[in-house]
Amino acid sequence: MMSNSMEFHLSLYRKMVMIRQFEERVKYLFLEGIMPGTIHQYQGQEAIAVGVCEHLADEDVITSTHRPHGHAIAKGLSVESMMHELFGKSTGCCAGKGGSMHIGDMAHGMAPAIAIVGGGAPIATGMALAFTMRKQPQVAVAFMGDGAVNEGAVHEAMNMGAIWSLPIVYVVENNRYSASTPIAQTTKVANLADRAAAYGMPGVTVDGNDVLAVYEAAGEAIHRARTGGGPTMLEALTYRITGHSRRDPCLYQPEEERKAALTQEPIVRFTEFLLSQGHTQQALDGVRDEVNAEIERAVQSAMAAPDPAPEEALVGLFV
Repeated sequence: MMSNSMEFHLSLYRKMVMIRQFEERVKYLFLEGIMPGTIHQYQGQEAIAVGVCEHLADEDVITSTHRPHGHAIAKGLSVESMMHELFGKSTGCCAGKGGSMHIGDMAHGMAPAIAIVGGGAPIATGMALAFTMRKQPQVAVAFMGDGAVNEGAVHEAMNMGAIWSLPIVYVVENNRYSASTPIAQTTKVANLADRAAAYGMPGVTVDGNDVLAVYEAAGEAIHRARTGGGPTMLEALTYRITGHSRRDPCLYQPEEERKAALTQEPIVRFTEFLLSQGHTQQALDGVRDEVNAEIERAVQSAMAAPDPAPEEALVGLFV
């Protein structure tokens, strides 16, 4: 399952850096009042989206959360189409009508993100059921945060996925906080994946800051789903190094905990690994420069695009 080629490792690095730099650029666009709306960002969790989606084709589908940008980039959406969407332009991936919390593109197998906590799990389960009924080889992946595992809809979805052996993987991104509430105050089990036993499916807990560990665990779970083995609950342990939303100062995170997290975040760790494997800092800096240039082109393109005409608000409605 694991590829050890230098080119493969560099590809993972580029995708993680693309997510990080996209989020950083967007953060300042919002803070400067240039971009409308609100955002929930993904800094610190990049290894999960990249490690999981590396195994998925456009025909496979994912559902996302109110924190969807990383999933979107990892699933193959272009930063240009996403930036246009965040600026509310009709040239965006959802014609400017989805915005940050509802971004997606079914051409790349990403359903528009669902901001309701846990709301993606039953949708992804339904898509997995459709694959089974149509005898299609696709897999569905439902991304969710740690707070979502206490939602009734998630329990029902996982139970249904298990009893029907559906081709789905439930990925729980355990960043330790449900908004500002520590997971230890809402859940007593040591690992959230321990709950999988109650559904009769495998439960796996993995270091979510290690992209190669995520890649390996996700590969096994997705292969199991694709070959008729049913669902897996994959818990990835990570840490959100940004606020819950754009103006959150994270005062609920202890200072020492936050400092420690910054030394263990996925890009720092993977950079150290790449340097130990013979990659040069110059090459990694070159990747970062290329990524920043691509993002800046997307920003300028989105800002120059015309705003949608008022009548476009009536297009695409169910009446």
